[in-house]
Amino acid sequence: MDIRAARTVAELQAAERLFDGPAGAAQCERFLAAPGHLMLIAYAAGGTPVGMVSGVEMTHPDKGTEMCLYELSVDEGHRRRGIGRALVEALAAEARARGCYGMWVGVDTDNEAALATYAAAGAQDEGVFTMRGWPLAP
Repeated sequence: MDIRAARTVAELQAAERLFDGPAGAAQCERFLAAPGHLMLIAYAAGGTPVGMVSGVEMTHPDKGTEMCLYELSVDEGHRRRGIGRALVEALAAEARARGCYGMWVGVDTDNEAALATYAAAGAQDEGVFTMRGWPLAP
């Protein structure tokens, strides 16, 4: 398995089956152009994308910069092989290299697979988490 950062629209679109929906060219270009956005893709032998993790750097004046693990996905046929853990660890290594003081992820408390993956990659439970959203699209 090879893990590397996506740098082109073609790389993102080749991995779109790992996303929740289609990877439109305009969204891919915007993602790649945005400072602090990162997508790591895991490739199986032969170059097939089998997993991805995306991260977004977030900076606050009194805290510095941290990495938010935005999304993790592993192809169903390649799960339970350590790919998710390897992707999370690779994102954490990249966050360290970028000078981030920490990394965090929001995860549903009943998502046992994600919780196990994050724990295997060294994440610590920081307590109860709740999320509120504002739908802004018309």
